[in-house]
Amino acid sequence: MRVRRALVAAAVAAGITGGAAVAQQDTVRADTTARRAASGPFSLVVDLSDRELHVLEGEDVVKSYRVAIGTEQHPTPRGEFRIRRIIWNPRWVPPDAAWARNRRPREAGDPRNPMGRVKMFFQAPDYYIHGTHEEDSLGQAESHGCLRMRNADVIELARTVMENGGERRDPNWFTQVINRVRSTRDVRLSQPVLVRIRE
Repeated sequence: MRVRRALVAAAVAAGITGGAAVAQQDTVRADTTARRAASGPFSLVVDLSDRELHVLEGEDVVKSYRVAIGTEQHPTPRGEFRIRRIIWNPRWVPPDAAWARNRRPREAGDPRNPMGRVKMFFQAPDYYIHGTHEEDSLGQAESHGCLRMRNADVIELARTVMENGGERRDPNWFTQVINRVRSTRDVRLSQPVLVRIRE
């Protein structure tokens, strides 16, 4: 990620924008994918005690993100799971649980939608890695079992999960999805991504 950002920053500084900058990003992304294939399988590990989500290539941690985890009353499930489905700009339907009894559904793009910009199912039907507007909850045990991330971080992670889950998309696809906040996109991974959640 640092390499990609550095090259994009260099491209902007050199006056390379638009399609040329995207092409440069794609070159870096192809190099990154080749490096991943050489270093081992892609997976995610969540350390609940540290409240961090780690992106692994083989045994190497290549990126870490701060997350919010479930409370004692609504703990985040532990174990091994697979991400098989990602929803961009999700709507929120309250689950059939006592804590959600008086909550109203929220459409994609609604600032009161607790799902943020992306949700990735790790244990269907109600446990996700998802975005949040409540960034002060990150690093805390404040969710109902889901893993919350900053919206910018979950967008970056979901894109990486798609690339490693066999669902690579053109950069314009992501631009359109991110800019059309009320347009929901459902992606099924052809190669499910492993998530290990541990204490």
